Amino acid sequence: MKFTQDAASFPVGVRSNSSVQELNLGTKVVVGDGREFRYVKAGATALVAGKVYDSPAQSTDNANIAVVLGTAGATQITVTLGSTAATVNQYAGGQVIINDEDGQGFTYSIKSHPAADAAASLVLTLEDDEPIVTALTTSSQATLVANVYNGVIIHASTETGIPVGVAVTNITAAQYGWIQTRGPVSCLCGATTAIGQSVAASDTTAGAYEIGDGILPVIGYAVTAGVATEYNVIYLNM
Repeated sequence: MKFTQDAASFPVGVRSNSSVQELNLGTKVVVGDGREFRYVKAGATALVAGKVYDSPAQSTDNANIAVVLGTAGATQITVTLGSTAATVNQYAGGQVIINDEDGQGFTYSIKSHPAADAAASLVLTLEDDEPIVTALTTSSQATLVANVYNGVIIHASTETGIPVGVAVTNITAAQYGWIQTRGPVSCLCGATTAIGQSVAASDTTAGAYEIGDGILPVIGYAVTAGVATEYNVIYLNM
């Protein structure tokens, strides 16, 4: 579903919480002091202010799947699902990536699709302004990626998605609101940090940050010294 109203003029505050979707998931707004926010749908558990959140778990079963049809200039790609079924529009607002053979390297935005059983054919309708550039063949392989802002979940020590932001208010499960992606924010500290250190999503404390180790996904920098279990200031850069 597409929404035409400009997010910058939309009369919805960044601490809003609504059961009705009012903007495209992933819509970005920048407020006067430079902070940036993204519009999200909460997953099955309510969001809590000051904690780090991840994209929904990506289906590994629908990666590297076979392509049935994809004609150059067309706006539909037919794939054969892996061992996990797809619900109606589960991947709408996400992407289909051509990861091998003919057409490899291209990414297309998914507009809509019906439901399909595991191992069945699924027709993906692309956005009108993103027709297929290079024709796909039965040798091509594709990976389906859900919209990373559709059903965000708390960052866990063992990740199933990628960090997408920090909650700035409590959002009811399965409802819509905003998470912050750039600028100063209060965030749960998982381990002691010093001012100016690079910080990453924690691999020990759910929803927290810790010192970056060069492997964990970096989310920003410490503005104040971090004290474990407290909510300290970091500068998000996501």
